Amino acid sequence: MHTVREKKKLVSRVRRIKGQLEAVERALLEEKGCFDTLTTLAAARGALNGLVAEIMEDHIREHVLGPDARASSKQGRAAEELIEVVRAYMK
Repeated sequence: MHTVREKKKLVSRVRRIKGQLEAVERALLEEKGCFDTLTTLAAARGALNGLVAEIMEDHIREHVLGPDARASSKQGRAAEELIEVVRAYMK
């Protein structure tokens, strides 16, 4: 499974996101201004969206397209288009 192969990298990203969410919690507890809190939230959301997009892209390549499929095939081109849509949507 692709998530097992990339486990160390994915867990590192999750830990960074966790740190960002803890920063949001601190901002709220310390009654930081709205701008600072929203900026921190936006960074956390962006990081989470990036993680989701990466896992979805890997899922499409591994399970929908298949590891032996050719990128030049009709299915390969369709998978690449889907990946681009996912990337655009998750931004």
